[in-house]
Amino acid sequence: MTIRGKVVAITGASSGIGEATARHLADLGAVVVLGARRTDRLDRLVTEIEAAGGQAAAVRVDVTDPEDLRSLVTVAVERFGRLDVLVGNAGVSSISPVADLDTKGWSAMIDVNLKGILHGIAAALPVFRRQGSGHLVTVVSTSGLKIVPTQAVYAGTKNAVRTLLEGLRQESTDGTLRTTSISPGYVRTELIDNAVDDPTARAQAQQHMATLGLDPLSVARAIAFTIDQPDDVEIGDLTIRPTRQG
Repeated sequence: MTIRGKVVAITGASSGIGEATARHLADLGAVVVLGARRTDRLDRLVTEIEAAGGQAAAVRVDVTDPEDLRSLVTVAVERFGRLDVLVGNAGVSSISPVADLDTKGWSAMIDVNLKGILHGIAAALPVFRRQGSGHLVTVVSTSGLKIVPTQAVYAGTKNAVRTLLEGLRQESTDGTLRTTSISPGYVRTELIDNAVDDPTARAQAQQHMATLGLDPLSVARAIAFTIDQPDDVEIGDLTIRPTRQG
């Protein structure tokens, strides 16, 4: 597999899709550099990966801070010699009708879901250009494919990233950069825990997610599939959702 030996940095790596991706790629022989705000979880994850024979490093990363993304990339290059893939996974959601005017939630989603990806691109792209190769794998959402009430701003941030990556792809057809958008549907993660303010509605959403949602490992496998393609093959978009999702 072409994954073995690749150096992969992952944001939002302390839980959910990010954690599952870190474990899965490490099992396949990749070197993983993990970024998230919860360093206690990252440190435990690194210890477990290394105990299983893998290679990993952890960096505290708040994706709203461009310097944190530069630190993540720097650690990858200085410790392991290069950076082959950046998995932009960190994300937040605040679910409510636009008329509720949740401006704080809007700002958080724009700062993390959109600007956080831009900060990652700004940190990684110069390294990819120097190396002559690199791959941006970004987790977006099926919320951007099927627009529903209460998710307008969340879907807007995800579609903005999808548009950004397509524009970058068209600017990078010299064969040195690959871009991939992964659109998961319902996945059993912590995302929903802070997305709904009303306790009753939050409990209902959590139950629905627990019943219907995919194991995060399913998304990790999809990410691995896109990374594992030959250098001249780019999977631009991949949608993965439960078979029972409407």
